[in-house]
Amino acid sequence: MRTTIEITDAQRARLLELAARRGVKGFSPLVQEAVELYLEAQAGRTEAVRLALAAIGSLDEKSASSMRESVKRSRESWR
Repeated sequence: MRTTIEITDAQRARLLELAARRGVKGFSPLVQEAVELYLEAQAGRTEAVRLALAAIGSLDEKSASSMRESVKRSRESWR
């Protein structure tokens, strides 16, 4: 399907350069690849959020407290 998108001159130049290195005429295949990767990443993010929300309340208070302390100690040692 054909559509119109707006990109900067610099983006166009980089896409054409990449297409040439790959031996591809034009940069439509590169844009299709980028859109597909973006959509897959968003789907993965949506699934991660769903799983995180489903986990709410799954720890008992003792386990949750222990995990909070563990995270706190880890953060303190990152410096």
